[in-house]
Amino acid sequence: MTKTLTFTDSHCHLDFDTFSTNTVTLLNLCHQAHINNIVIPTIGPSNWLKALAFAKKFTSNKVSLHTCLGIHPWFLNELTPNSLNDLEALLVEHLAEISAIGEAGIDGVIDKEHNNMSEQQAIFDGQLQLAKKYDLPIIVHHRRSHQDIVPLLRKYQLNKAGIIHAFSGSYQQACQYIDLGFKLGIGGTITYPRAEKTIKAVKRLPLESLVLETDAPAMPLFGFQGQDNSPLRLIEIFNALNIIRSESDTDLAIALEQNIREVFPRLAN
Repeated sequence: MTKTLTFTDSHCHLDFDTFSTNTVTLLNLCHQAHINNIVIPTIGPSNWLKALAFAKKFTSNKVSLHTCLGIHPWFLNELTPNSLNDLEALLVEHLAEISAIGEAGIDGVIDKEHNNMSEQQAIFDGQLQLAKKYDLPIIVHHRRSHQDIVPLLRKYQLNKAGIIHAFSGSYQQACQYIDLGFKLGIGGTITYPRAEKTIKAVKRLPLESLVLETDAPAMPLFGFQGQDNSPLRLIEIFNALNIIRSESDTDLAIALEQNIREVFPRLAN
């Protein structure tokens, strides 16, 4: 009997308005594709409560939704001096419902546009403190900021580490994250033939360090540029990874699910 392969999207902004008109249909299609779990990171105070309510409303015995609370470095302009305190208060209130801190991190491209590196570092540091205090993993946004992120991750040495979202770096960079206990989120980047550095790295990395993600509705796959991404594209990302890796599709899928459960033990079976 052939084992049914199941999947988890470790990073999908399913609460965004892009999906508001067809959420139930989309989740039914995810269930049919055996995408049984979707992790929903947040971007800041504007969608913390919305994401919590969304996950409660749409989680079912078909697809289980898992909320993370965090402050994305692109949206620091919406913060107040009390935002980190507000985040902690909400974490305490909903700790049983929260899977991770995130999406949090540092973005070097945004720094060049807004000259806000010190603020980015302070907000990321504050969220790492919360992850440490409440023994939560963290989902890390990075873009041209590896050299700024790694020292902070080393500083806190989180017990549950977390996921480096949308990994697109070199083998050497990947190993630094893996040494700190992090999994690497593998998404649409590997579907682009020009992403040779990342594809070569993903081919060499230990299987136990990898998890799947779409980052929907962002990060479209090769051939779908200009279109909103979807959690359903997770299967195409898996197929692209299966081509890169040497494992069988069954062994690969089983390992990926084991990996994500090391980060989020409460995922549905």
